[in-house]
Amino acid sequence: MDEKTIRGAIARLNEIIERLRVETEKSADLLQEIHPSFKESAINLIHYITFRRFNLTQLQGILRKLGITGFSHAEGHLMNSLLHTRYLLQLLIGQAEAFDPGEGINMERSRECLWEHTVGVVGKEIPGRRVGIMVTLPTEAAYFPELVRAMISAGMNCARINCAHDHREVWAKMISNIRSEAVTTGQAVSIFMDLAGPKIRTGELKAGMRIRKFSPKRDEGGHVVKPATVILRLKLTEESPENTLPVSQHLLENIAVGDKIFFRDERRKKRELEVAEVNPGMVKTYLYKTAYIRTGTALHKKDGLVSDVGELPRSERPLLLKVGDTLMVTPPGIPGSNAEKEWDGSLKTPASIPCQMPEVFQYVKPGERVLFDDGKIEAVITGTDENGFITEITRAREKGSWLKSEKGMNFPDSNLKISGLTEKDRSDLEFVAKHADAVNFSFVNSKDDVTELYHVLEQLGVLDRLGVVLKIETGAGYDRLYEILLAAMKKQKVGVMIARGDLAVETGWEHMGLVQEEILAMCGAAHVPVIWATQVLENLAKKGIPSRSEITDVTNSLKAECVMLNKGPYITDAVKLLDTILRETEKFRLKKERLLPRMQ
Repeated sequence: MDEKTIRGAIARLNEIIERLRVETEKSADLLQEIHPSFKESAINLIHYITFRRFNLTQLQGILRKLGITGFSHAEGHLMNSLLHTRYLLQLLIGQAEAFDPGEGINMERSRECLWEHTVGVVGKEIPGRRVGIMVTLPTEAAYFPELVRAMISAGMNCARINCAHDHREVWAKMISNIRSEAVTTGQAVSIFMDLAGPKIRTGELKAGMRIRKFSPKRDEGGHVVKPATVILRLKLTEESPENTLPVSQHLLENIAVGDKIFFRDERRKKRELEVAEVNPGMVKTYLYKTAYIRTGTALHKKDGLVSDVGELPRSERPLLLKVGDTLMVTPPGIPGSNAEKEWDGSLKTPASIPCQMPEVFQYVKPGERVLFDDGKIEAVITGTDENGFITEITRAREKGSWLKSEKGMNFPDSNLKISGLTEKDRSDLEFVAKHADAVNFSFVNSKDDVTELYHVLEQLGVLDRLGVVLKIETGAGYDRLYEILLAAMKKQKVGVMIARGDLAVETGWEHMGLVQEEILAMCGAAHVPVIWATQVLENLAKKGIPSRSEITDVTNSLKAECVMLNKGPYITDAVKLLDTILRETEKFRLKKERLLPRMQ
């Protein structure tokens, strides 16, 4: 490469380095507010954001041709890397200036900062594994300590309790079991509690009976080729599969593989469940004949043990929506219903569904999109009136998509001005402050949300003790991540969760890969630990078999400091597999850097 090109690269680096120094000086007042443990990290974050405002592709190309780093993994120690690179280029043309290794955080110190901040939030590493494993606890964890023990033994070192489900009595029992089993196993476990936040969901639909139908699969001749699987658990949650029945704790504790459970279904037909698998808090059974089971159905064994089926949700009448259909979204209070047709097939009344958050209606406008059920259904607002707003379905399955109550609603084009702490969040924080190690702050949209949370934590006297994990799950949160991080770094224990479910819907599926990489990079620059969440090994946790893409996703999660699993009947198996994959893959990768041990 000719000397002129190298000199041009040096000049470009000089320009960048000088700009970084200027921006640091401009931020002097802001840096005064940063917690001492984050001061050098905040400076590096400012450097990184300033650096990314340059078009660097030409410079990177020159450096790579010379066999020098192109800054692709330099976000944690940016100024130091720039100075090193400039020094190397100067050596090539014989004009090296004195190099000051003390300006800017170096690679070793960058890793130390991230480790210190990770320990403060996630906790200490498990021997042989850098990345933590967080598990969302099912309700059964409150009543079956052996389930908690199994998850800890499998590799869980962070337990997540979702304040959107259950109540304080159940949370307290979960926490008691975690603390007790952590002592028994000798493995420290950090407790994280999720604030529900201002989640927008569909409301109630016209309901039917509290009943569930179970049918085995049959061949063309009517012979059973696969029995229906019926899962028995203590309590139903929003994530419970539809083949789950709630039963008494007494029954779950007094049952074994091979037992038969007898009952009469809603039609008074004699039926029996055959116990196939017993796990802490969960029993798997098989049913070989179709049965209709309702709330209160009596289950009994030959030894006389009896348990009634607990309360089932009403079998609602979901909406069937096709592209081109009209859907009316109404305020809460009036149950939704399917469209009604005239005798000649023309539309009499459009389908309707309520939105649980009435504040939404004052902010939405025609032309803006509404996404339902994690983006499975998309609509465009065509008009508004005193009864709500009217939409036209623009994306659904060819034969129509079903929409039920309690499904998420996203408004990616709307400025809803709905953020911060809800009244429930403020109430729950009183419990969280006393019992948890960290709080997961849902739907963070701005630095003002962070300031509001810190103010409440200060009032509760736990600002310095309680860790805070910022859940980035909206387009606004992603767009303002820089200012959110700087506001958060005013306290010592801070982390970020990439909540990929809502975030993918908000930012667009086509952008999700880039979005999560940008969040990882910005948090890497700030030395803020990242929790990789949503649908990790979900197929395995819920159905017992992982998909191939899930395994690939897990290897990507090594870029984070912790991976979160959601609950499911096979959650212990999911923890074991995740632990194994992380341990094996960490030999070949450290965050974004590929390691090259000797090939066997």
